[in-house]
Amino acid sequence: MRITLATALVMQAIGAGHCHGFEIVDVTGYPTGTVYPALRRLERDGYVRSKWEDERSASREGRPARRYYELTASGVKALDAGLETLRHFEAARLRTKHAR
Repeated sequence: MRITLATALVMQAIGAGHCHGFEIVDVTGYPTGTVYPALRRLERDGYVRSKWEDERSASREGRPARRYYELTASGVKALDAGLETLRHFEAARLRTKHAR
């Protein structure tokens, strides 16, 4: 799977402890139409795993059950590699900008 900026930000949010969909939407600033498909792809490819919260816990708080996400070991590695690639692109962009 190619790690895009949106995917990297979703993974970073999860790694930082933002574990359910709407929280990830809020933190990344991306719409649900970007975040939820990214979460499904990440889970399909083994970078993220999820579990549903207990219905009773959610009911006590007067809301639907949430699906909680966490990075897998391969997800952490993929995120690190993706961020390193983005850093290289940013460094190259800055060198090009200053060379003008």
